[in-house]
Order: sequence, then C-alpha cells, then structure tokens
Amino acid sequence: MSRENHGERVDHAALSQDIREEEPPDPQECCTLVTINISGLRFETQLKTLARYPNTLLGDPMKRMRFYNPKRNEFYFDRNRPSFDAILHYYQSGGRLRRPINVPVEIFMDEIQFFEIGDDAIDRFREDEGLLKEDDRPVPANELKRQFWLLFEHPDSSGPARMIAIVSVTVILISIVIFCMETLPEFREDNLVFNNHLAPNGTTAGKRSNVSTFTDPFFLLETICVVWFSFELFVRFLACPSKPAFFRDIMNVIDIVAILPYFITLSLDLSEVESNSQQTTSLAILRVIRLVRVFRIFKLSRHSKGLQILGQTLRASMRELGLLIFFLIIGIILFSSAVYFAEVDDLESSFTSIPDAFWWAVVSMTTVGYGDMYPVTVGGKIVGSMCAIAGVLTIALPVPVIVSNFNYFYHREHSEEEQAEYTHVTCGRTSPFVGDLIKSDSKPSLVKSEHSDDDRNSISILNVSPSEENTGKLTDV
Repeated sequence: MSRENHGERVDHAALSQDIREEEPPDPQECCTLVTINISGLRFETQLKTLARYPNTLLGDPMKRMRFYNPKRNEFYFDRNRPSFDAILHYYQSGGRLRRPINVPVEIFMDEIQFFEIGDDAIDRFREDEGLLKEDDRPVPANELKRQFWLLFEHPDSSGPARMIAIVSVTVILISIVIFCMETLPEFREDNLVFNNHLAPNGTTAGKRSNVSTFTDPFFLLETICVVWFSFELFVRFLACPSKPAFFRDIMNVIDIVAILPYFITLSLDLSEVESNSQQTTSLAILRVIRLVRVFRIFKLSRHSKGLQILGQTLRASMRELGLLIFFLIIGIILFSSAVYFAEVDDLESSFTSIPDAFWWAVVSMTTVGYGDMYPVTVGGKIVGSMCAIAGVLTIALPVPVIVSNFNYFYHREHSEEEQAEYTHVTCGRTSPFVGDLIKSDSKPSLVKSEHSDDDRNSISILNVSPSEENTGKLTDV
C-alpha cells in the first residue's frame, strides 16, 4: 500500500507540475497598461495586445525600449498622430489595417514601415489601396555585364550612364521629328507623283522610286537612328541578368517594335529592286508598318520619370479604368436606343438606327459634341440632356481614385530622390554599433567596435536627442 501511495503521490506531483507549466501568465502582468505618446497625444493599451505581433516595433520589448522615457514612464514617438489610430487598431483587431481617410497614402506607408508592421500586412494594404508592389531591380552577377547593364539600363548610376541616356533621348527625338517631317507635302511630292504615274508593269516607276528611297536624307537619318537603337538593344540583351525577363519587360518589347518597321520596309524595298517590279498592294502594308514607328515615343519613358509615373498610375488604376469603360458602354447602349426611338418618327432625324446612334452617344457622354448628329425633337433633346449629365457623372466617379494613385507614385518618386540627396532627422535611434550596422549590408568589419559591452548597454538606454541627424551612410572607422 505504501508503494501505491508513493506512486500516487508521484503522479499527483507530476500532474501538478504539468498544470503549473500550462497555467497562463500572471494576469497582472498581461493586463499591465502601457502608455504610448505620439507627438503629445497619449494612447493606453495592454502589453498583451502589443505582444500579439512580437516581430513589430511595438511588439518587441527590445525594439520599443529605445523609445522609452523613464521620467514619464511612457514610450515617446515623434510620428504622425492620425495614422497611429489605425496602427493601434491593427494590434487590437488582430491584423486589420485600414488607412484613415484624412491621411495620405504615402504618409501612412511611411508610418507602417516605421513601426515595422510586417511585409505581409503591407502587401495586403497595397492590394487594398490598388497599389503595385515595387519591382526588384536585379543586376548581373558578372562584373563586366553589370557595368554595361548599369550604363544602358540605369541612367542614374553614373556620369557615363547619364551621357548615354542623353544620347539615346536625342536620337529618339530626331527619329520622331523625321517621322513627322516626312508627311509634309513638300517632302512627299515626288513620291506621290511616282505613285500616281506608275507604268502598267511598274518597272520604270519602281526603279526611280527605289533609287530615291535609298538616297533620301530622311532615309539616311532613319538608318542612323535605327543603328543606335539596335546597338543599344543588343548590348542590353547581352548584359541582362535574365533573358526570359528581358522579353517580358514591356519597355524592351517597345524597343523591338520600334526598330522592326525599318527592317521590314528595307527588305521590301530590296526585294522590289531585285525583281524590278513594284506591287501596288504593298503600299497599304508599308503605310501600316511605318505607322508603327510612332511607338518610338514610348521609348522616352525609359528616361522620363514623369512618363514612368503615368504608366505606374495607369497600371494601378486598371480596375477603375475598366469600370469606367463598362459604365460608358452601358450608357452608350441605353441612350442610343432611347434617342433612336425618340427620333424614329421624324423624317429629318440623323438617327437611322441604334448602331448609328452609338457615335452620338460616345461624343455626348464624353462632352465632346461634334454636332454632326443631334436630336431635333423635344424627346430627343431631353434624352440628349440626360446623356450629357450621365456622361459627366460617369467620368467623374473613378477620377479621385486615379488622382490618389498618381499622388502616391509622384510623392514616392520624390521621396526616393530626397532620401538620396538630403539627410534625415530621426528620433530615439540607437548607436550604429547596436542596431543599424547589424541590419545593414555593410562589411562585417564595420560592425566591430572598441566599446565594451557595458558601454553598449549604456548607449541603448540613453535617450537620443530628436535633433540628431542620421545621414544613412556608413563611414569607415
């Protein structure tokens, strides 16, 4: 019996030990209130609320201790006050991050990045706001390829890269000017004469036309421009870090499309010279091919920040633009049908069918109003008035979202330039020996210091003055 009692006592002891291990933490410790001062506005919450996300700035005790003020027993942050309402709600709601209406997107993005909310939450926030994730800009591993890639792909990387960008922009502008000047009557008079006075077999006219093509100054300038475009594209193709990603890039597709019309036209002209004949059916094809040259203007977006911002805005606003087109299609069908039945009994009406009224509905809803088609009856005029009002409302609805996206990309681009040119004032940051150097991509030798462990501990406890400047650059010690 003693052995059984002893065994029971051992079992009860082990069970009580397991229960003590599984017991929740001290309620007094979990319900401890913490005060967070955001630029003079104090917030109070429980430590267990912040501990839900231990990888964030407020959830990690070591990270938030850098901002602790022992005199007032609070954590002080010199940050945006309206944004912190949503950040604290993120901890309280279990991960729901919503931007306040009165806070711009770029400011709220800075705040959630400062408080280290997390990449997953930031990606969800970008998706909710309709913003695109910033693309990575890989570089080749080979040193020689990396130098050529930076020269031709990243104009801001060095002085020679800027010079190459200037040359490229100049050649693009020359090509666009040539494309426009060729259409002037004084420069295309001879071609029109030859085309209008073709011989029955086309032999003589074909010879004269081809000879004038290869000796034309516009053709020579076009050849020089295409040689530069081809050389630039070939070098970037050889130096690119990934060949499949190179062809998936829309800018490289534009570069290929910009030079293809020249080679197609040149091959057609050479084939006509060899065969000593000219096919009249090739004239329409040549016009279409030469029209593709106008896409060279999009090559400027590689060197223009404004065009890049516009492209990013359109990409981020595709959903809103799709809704705009969908609403316009619905309005066009409705009002073209209404105006047709309102004008069907009038013999002088221009609306002979519903498809014929589509054009009138388009120009009316977009507030263009060419006046080539217009209603003449009272019912038709009422429908026209409603069509114009509905068009204004339809176009105005998605505009604020598109403008907001444009402001985000515009301010993000300028903030990146300011970070590269100016120093930033930070508050409550630790010594570089403790935090920044460890997280940086610098050499490990820069992390070493002659300070002892006690000195580092004392540095981490001290409050850094808000006026201390951090240039964001590492200097050799």
